[in-house]
Amino acid sequence: MAKMKYTLKDSVFTFIFKQPEYARELYLALHPEDTDVTEADCKLVTLENILTTGMYNDIGLQVRDKMILLIEAQSTFSINIVLRILLYLAATYKEYAEEHKLNLYGTEPVTIPRPELYVVYTGDREDVPETLLLSDLYGGAGDAEVRVKVLRETGNGDIVDQYVRFCKIADEERKQHGRTGKAIEETIRRCIAENVLAPFLMTRQKEVAEIMVTLFDQEKVMEIHDYHIAEAARKDGIQRGRTEGAVEGTLRSLQNLIKNLGLPVDKAMSALGIPDAEQPAYAKMLEQ
Repeated sequence: MAKMKYTLKDSVFTFIFKQPEYARELYLALHPEDTDVTEADCKLVTLENILTTGMYNDIGLQVRDKMILLIEAQSTFSINIVLRILLYLAATYKEYAEEHKLNLYGTEPVTIPRPELYVVYTGDREDVPETLLLSDLYGGAGDAEVRVKVLRETGNGDIVDQYVRFCKIADEERKQHGRTGKAIEETIRRCIAENVLAPFLMTRQKEVAEIMVTLFDQEKVMEIHDYHIAEAARKDGIQRGRTEGAVEGTLRSLQNLIKNLGLPVDKAMSALGIPDAEQPAYAKMLEQ
């Protein structure tokens, strides 16, 4: 396949909903009553590298000048997403204020779009709450609150539901075929057959396949990285164990020399060759 042209943050989720027609469908899945909304009404305000750590958000959508939707996708649940979304929201409002030249220091109140915050959860955990709260992180009453609604597979067939179903099919095929081209081909084939994102996948198969290849490669890299971190920790633990074992052995030898031979502490330490710099620590252990 051709070399991937998208950033590492890009996923099938961001790729789909950056398309104007699917951005509109995403909004309609959340607000089916607003049937007059057009593609032109849905403006992408997704952030680019807003934090020094290089974090990006998934989808930011401004609908007319009335509403800002921030939507993140998660396959592994983490309540910390609430804090990340708060940071995304602050940065999005900052860009909005600058673009519209809002006078934040004036006496007249400025008008800003109303925020709606969502997480699309594609994992298997059943105990994920319907709403995530910022106050869950600081554990008590406070002057700031953020509410993030969790969206899951419902079976209603809207675009969000289809995306979650796509992820579950992809997981099933990866478990069966591994991170291979076969898993990607079968994911796309099954989704089209089940009418899951079918129009999108039929016209953008190549791009979706390339994104999935890149994500599979990322996962391999992360697994290798995690393996080496764990291996380093294991070796460090063994070394620490050896060091601690050596200390315990030396301490027992000291105690034997002092108790059985009646040597003074300093003489016993010299006899065992304990360095001068380590002798105060051993003296303290002997006193315990």
